[in-house]
Amino acid sequence: MQNAGITELGLNWRYLAFEVHPDDLRAALEGARRMNFIGVNLTLPHKLLAVDFMDVLDESAKTWGAVNTVRFEGQDISGNWLPLREFQDAPRQIRLHGFNTDADAVIRSLREDLGQAVTGARIVVLGAGGAGRTAALKLGAEGAAELYLVNRTIDKAEVLAKELRAANPKLKVVADYPAGSTRVDLVLNATSLGLRPDDPLPFDPARLSLKNVGAAYDMIYRPAETAFLGVAKASGCRIVNGIGMLLYQGTKALELWTGQQAPVEKMREALERNVYGK
Repeated sequence: MQNAGITELGLNWRYLAFEVHPDDLRAALEGARRMNFIGVNLTLPHKLLAVDFMDVLDESAKTWGAVNTVRFEGQDISGNWLPLREFQDAPRQIRLHGFNTDADAVIRSLREDLGQAVTGARIVVLGAGGAGRTAALKLGAEGAAELYLVNRTIDKAEVLAKELRAANPKLKVVADYPAGSTRVDLVLNATSLGLRPDDPLPFDPARLSLKNVGAAYDMIYRPAETAFLGVAKASGCRIVNGIGMLLYQGTKALELWTGQQAPVEKMREALERNVYGK
């Protein structure tokens, strides 16, 4: 995906994948700094750990408490910090600027891929971990009317509910399933249940009927249709998986590194070809 975007923009860059143990994250980032990397993406479990290793945090990273995109910046002779793409020769002083492009990607994918508005919506979020927390906080900030937080351990859901109420006093937040036959606009799966064929559903069908739900979104994108999405489709829901979220967080990262508009459709084609063999 990123290399397709880089090629389309005519840049003499290359995007590579590296496996880094969490204990070695600080050293890996320092190595990238010393080798004059333009930027890096971080995936689980590095997103939370990286916050403490940044020299400066964008408002997005401060708000969501996680970093998935790093832009390396140099200091020019006037003392200004600029992306490394602006320098002919590597500057002596380089800093790590951390961003979070995940939260905006969720909202964009809901809007563009699922046709789902968030403002005024009644939404169930499955999972209160890193991905679920970011999604719930962003949904609250975007004007959702009601959020229902479902998590394997109720304590974690209640902690997140408290955080949401503090940030959005008018938002109705429940650390449980919606009551009875409450009509729900969207159920969003932010758990890892569905990655394996033998995984159970990420919700209790006795507590939530998808026949009362308008749309279902699964952050998982491989397999393309999880058991959750299969049940949702059979129940009459509109369904979308998380490949759009993956795409949009990546296009935003490329824009942060290049200062140019990302070639979204070229990147989508490359991503779907790699993931689904299309």
